[in-house]
Amino acid sequence: MSQTTKYVGLSSAERSEIQILREKDHSIRSIALALNRSPNTISREIRVNSVDGAYNAKKAKQKSKVSRRSRRYQWQKIEHYPKLHAFIIQMLAPPNDWSPNVIAGYLKNKQNTLPYVSAPQIYEWLYSSRGQPYAQYLCTQRYKPKPRRKNKTERVMIPDRVSITERPVDALDRTIPGHMEYDSVVSGKRSGSTYALAVLQDRTSRLVRAQLVRNLKPEPFASTVVGLTGGLKVLSLTTDNGIENKQHKLITKQVAGNPAVYFTDPYSSWQKGGVENANKMIRRYFPKGTNFAHVTQEQVDQALWTINNKPRQSLGFKSAIQCAREKGLLLDGVSY
Repeated sequence: MSQTTKYVGLSSAERSEIQILREKDHSIRSIALALNRSPNTISREIRVNSVDGAYNAKKAKQKSKVSRRSRRYQWQKIEHYPKLHAFIIQMLAPPNDWSPNVIAGYLKNKQNTLPYVSAPQIYEWLYSSRGQPYAQYLCTQRYKPKPRRKNKTERVMIPDRVSITERPVDALDRTIPGHMEYDSVVSGKRSGSTYALAVLQDRTSRLVRAQLVRNLKPEPFASTVVGLTGGLKVLSLTTDNGIENKQHKLITKQVAGNPAVYFTDPYSSWQKGGVENANKMIRRYFPKGTNFAHVTQEQVDQALWTINNKPRQSLGFKSAIQCAREKGLLLDGVSY
């Protein structure tokens, strides 16, 4: 068994990804999988660092910074209050032999006039230079925190994942059609529905396709993405690290030409910004909170027809369908 490294707090990039995924109604567990973090970590981050009920990455970072600065010196309260200091030492030592947990519980019950300190703060004080002489009274007689252990086996969420850094260079400048991005748009969390949309966009023409799916289980989701590529020239596909993309090899195997699937870096949804923008356009017709179990494919197709036929400034005020035809994205006999 190997020892774990010290816990590392959430980075700015992780907080940005949490905000993006929360806005897309991803569950706490799915966010934890995407960030390779514990669901408890994500749940606590959202609960503690949200402002006015909403999670914003920048505000969460500042709130965490202020809270961390405040917590850092909480154990010094023991040094600042002589009576509290003497009481803790007295209760730790024989014949009382109280543990920090018992001391904290007693203080919390307000059975005295002493200030409250939590058990972790008492332990932190004991492990500091000020409290070291009294660590001998702990039943473990431990003078530093016990290192935690982890399982040797590292879980691989997406096997044989290929990084976006290996994607063909011609996918970057959007001049050659066929380099696709795909993603999912989920039902509102409160609906309790597993229904979602699988969304595909061509990077060059911005042509968007979408299909309703009953759930985001990897195999049916992969099959749906394969169906969305029908009649299109596909050179590559790019997606994120959601668990629904675990069966990416099935896509490569079944799509004509066997195009590779590339994955964005962790916490970097902006690397597939085309399909993220397509999701926002779709949300205009199916706002956040929509239960896709109550949406028909005909309604989805109607929204797509409007999106794909609308002149776009990024396309020189041509429509996505017009560009798809001009650039040869559509195979023979395919309308769009």
